[in-house]
Parts: sequence; structure tokens; C-alpha cells
Amino acid sequence: MIYYLFVINVITFAAFGLDKRKAKKRRFRIRESTLFGLALIGGSLGAMAGMFLFHHKTRKPAFRIGIPVLFLLQGVIWILIAGI
Repeated sequence: MIYYLFVINVITFAAFGLDKRKAKKRRFRIRESTLFGLALIGGSLGAMAGMFLFHHKTRKPAFRIGIPVLFLLQGVIWILIAGI
């Protein structure tokens, strides 16, 4: 499971960086639902890192609030699963 989380977070981080680059060049963009979906399936840490490192989607409340909340919820779920 650790490998899965590592890979999905790297992919999510890269997706945020790629979307930011495409936005600057006014190219075809990655859908917001795709970015959120990647965060939802375990890439919330990569999404937060991408948001703040690339300064991408930080003005949108759905991302600015939603991604950190999703990260906290996923953390609680992991704690419950691990039995800590």
C-alpha cells in the first residue's frame, strides 16, 4: 500500500505541474475533476504539494479548502486502518 500511495502522489503532483504549465501556455488543460479524482484516490498529499509549489488552483475554494480536508480525512482513515 505504501508503494501505491507513493506512485499516486507522484502522479498527482506531476498532473498539477503539467496543468500549470499548460495554463501558462494556453494549451488544452487537465480537467479539474481529474485533478480532484487523483487526490481522492490517495493523491491528496501530492495535490497539496503541487498546489503550493506550482501556485496552482490556490484561488479556487474547492481546491484551497477541499484538498486539505481530503488529506485530513484520508489521514484519519489510515490511522483507523492501522489501528494506531
